[in-house]
Amino acid sequence: MNIKAETSSRFDVIKWIVVISLVAAGVIGNAYYSELLLIYRVLALLVAGVAALFIAAQTAQGAAFWTLLQESVVEVRRVVWPSVQETHQTTLIVLAVVIIMMIIMWILDTILGWGASSILG
Repeated sequence: MNIKAETSSRFDVIKWIVVISLVAAGVIGNAYYSELLLIYRVLALLVAGVAALFIAAQTAQGAAFWTLLQESVVEVRRVVWPSVQETHQTTLIVLAVVIIMMIIMWILDTILGWGASSILG
């Protein structure tokens, strides 16, 4: 098991170099072939991007990230979302608090401005 981890990490470095090379080639190629039609450049970038994502997913970090994404989808399904009525009520409460704080800050600003102008002349 330890030998497999060492081997995969050694190949992971090579895979990441290939991924970085594909991304760099896509960026440089897009700039170099700017006279070609946009659709060709987009297709080439999509192919390079999919290849880079596929290779990155084969690394240990990529596999861990893919597992994280799958677990996130499961967690989002477990969330109890508020109803429309709860959402509207919470929104109205937040708006009321914001308006009240706005009025308090306006009054405080007016009083402090008046005090500063009376001190400074």
